[in-house]
Amino acid sequence: MMNTSPDLTTLQALLPAVDTRQIQDFLDRMDPDYFSQFPLETVSSHLGLANTLSLKHPCALQILPDKHKARFQLTLAAYDYFGEFATICGLLSAYGLDIREAYIFTYLDETPPPSSQPRSLKVIKWSARRKSFHSGSSRKKVVDVFYVQVLPGYTFSTEEQQTFSEELLAMIRLLEGHQTQEVRQMVNRKLVEALGKRKTPLANVVHPVEIQFNNTLSPRDTVMDIGGTDSPAFLYAFANALTMRGLYLSKATIEVDGTRVRNRFYVRGRQNQKIVTAEEQQELTIAATFIKEFTLYLTWAPDPSKALAHFDQFLDQLLDTHPTKKQFTWLNKKTSLAQLAQLFGTSDFLWEDFLRRQHSNLLPIMEDFHKHTGPPSKAKLSKTLRKRLGKTKRPEARKSILNEFKDEELFRIDMDHILNSTPLPKFSSSLTVLAEVILDQALIEAQTVVNQSGTPPKTKKGQPLPLAICGLGKLGGQELGYASDIEVVFIYDVPSKTTPKNLPNIGEYYERLIQEFLHWIEAKQEGIFQIDTRLRPHGEKGLLANSLEEIQRYYAEDGSAAPFERQAWIKLRHVAGNAALGRKVEAHRDVFVYSSVSWPLDTALHLRHRQIRELVPPGAIHVKYSPGGLIDIEYTAQYLQLMYGHTELTLRTTHTLDALQALQKSQHLSSQDEQFLKDDYVFMRRVIDGLRIVRGNAKDLVLPESNSEDMIYLARRLGYITEVWKEGARTFEEDLKERMTRAHQIFTKLFSTKTSNPTSSP
Repeated sequence: MMNTSPDLTTLQALLPAVDTRQIQDFLDRMDPDYFSQFPLETVSSHLGLANTLSLKHPCALQILPDKHKARFQLTLAAYDYFGEFATICGLLSAYGLDIREAYIFTYLDETPPPSSQPRSLKVIKWSARRKSFHSGSSRKKVVDVFYVQVLPGYTFSTEEQQTFSEELLAMIRLLEGHQTQEVRQMVNRKLVEALGKRKTPLANVVHPVEIQFNNTLSPRDTVMDIGGTDSPAFLYAFANALTMRGLYLSKATIEVDGTRVRNRFYVRGRQNQKIVTAEEQQELTIAATFIKEFTLYLTWAPDPSKALAHFDQFLDQLLDTHPTKKQFTWLNKKTSLAQLAQLFGTSDFLWEDFLRRQHSNLLPIMEDFHKHTGPPSKAKLSKTLRKRLGKTKRPEARKSILNEFKDEELFRIDMDHILNSTPLPKFSSSLTVLAEVILDQALIEAQTVVNQSGTPPKTKKGQPLPLAICGLGKLGGQELGYASDIEVVFIYDVPSKTTPKNLPNIGEYYERLIQEFLHWIEAKQEGIFQIDTRLRPHGEKGLLANSLEEIQRYYAEDGSAAPFERQAWIKLRHVAGNAALGRKVEAHRDVFVYSSVSWPLDTALHLRHRQIRELVPPGAIHVKYSPGGLIDIEYTAQYLQLMYGHTELTLRTTHTLDALQALQKSQHLSSQDEQFLKDDYVFMRRVIDGLRIVRGNAKDLVLPESNSEDMIYLARRLGYITEVWKEGARTFEEDLKERMTRAHQIFTKLFSTKTSNPTSSP
């Protein structure tokens, strides 16, 4: 080993083809400890690799077999990029290469470190991370030397070495383009897929990590000595944790002795400062330790990068509030980290709408979640809400309580569905019960507010006129899912003996009441508990509330309702408000929907063909509107209900699965077709939920491109968990195509004789 850097003349003789200025730059700027680590011949080799760097080829890799069996020496010369060390560590782990020893060296900065007080790590973390670390006449370079061992079950053949080199070069090029997040996503995907193949048993608690800080060993950097039990991808997980916390690593030595890891990292913040204060050091220790451990549980996450990014933000918020010992104990459990990986890696919407905003409530909600064996009844849920509202007087405060309760219950239901794979009927039922409770309470609150400023219309006996809320669509069918909107109509009744004298300004009153009602229920994102009143008489041009008499006149044989409105009313069901009036409306539903008047099937089929032409993007698969999509299954049931429900009372149901079963019993569907349609209906609803939950948008129903990362993550959300993730995505795509083709064939078989069918199978 050398104690000082070699002289220029010696290296010139060894490297006659290398420009003298490049050699001198390497000698002047490389960390002095580098020359103590490597002999002259090795330095010459490294310098030769570094000389090949260019913007098109920002890294050069040399792979040599080591003297030990199944071991290799990998030498990387590259330009210096933020997150580069974590990237190569992750890629090595993804290839089943266990790092046993490593030496990381970087060009020194030409400018001295600032002497001012260091900035907070959080400020550092969110500062501009994408600036390249270079100065002077030439860019900063790194030399990394890794000694790796091939893990059992893996190989590192010549072909695999070539693929490794190509993938590393592609990632370094992305770092050159400041695409750090994209690189982290790629590495996480490959690594988690590899960890899944290993099936390594995980401990029940977090692996302890010992970290010591020293600010005297280096004039520029904080030295972190890290020790702990060797675990899968330990080095990547920890290096990535430092990167995510905004720390720059300039030098490192890594040694693994048996099952123990000993690392020394030289780090500083993005503003070139050391990590000095005890608070900053403690925060970094906690965050890095948990991020490192959380990485091992990413195999539970449908989208690992999404899970890791959300967990990082979760830690930020947790550390901001000075977490309790109880919270740390909870985070130290294997089950907690696994469940967080599932939740954080499933949905941007859940994170933004609840987890990020109410992270402090996560622990009590999850603890309460594990205490319950099933969803609460409607009566119990109503009682809990009334107790929460208590004696609060101010309307704005009561509105806030109502919506907080709604959001918390939505999260509980969503969490149960994600973590326990709740069957669709149970999931839909829980959402429907919650919707009915919220609608009922919001109506009570709205009536209280409006009645304080005026006298409500009353009967001769002084009783308020009854008002009912009826649900349509998924709410009426008790089939709510992720991002289902809440379709409703408002109906009041005027008893026949009541004269106009008792009803001053009745229309104005109900307009004010429903406007107030709509103000009480907040939809934070389009489709999430969003109240939809467009299916009322005359649509958006009509009044918000209608009398029962007006409803009976509009929805009648000689009324103004269009054929599609007759079909939509199959789903009508009383959900809130006056129950007796609700039963009257349901009775009229049966009279209107299941009338003996023939229903124009040709018109309905023409509308279905227009949906395919106008609502399905060219070349895409829309899981609702494409041929064989959810609409084909729902319309199959509804068309047959309209055709035969006049004489067959058993067909009069608002629920799709119940309707399919009734149609089979009445021999309008074969047993095979009924089973196919029921299975395909549940499957398509799961696909729609899987698409919507990512962003919480009801319109996210176009399938991702085949073989894309989004398709892979969708397949994983739907339970297609395979060792090779692309195989799971391919299986899902094949299943989906088979089911859509089958559903469309049944639809066509039943109705094609009535009109021409220009559609084609997916």
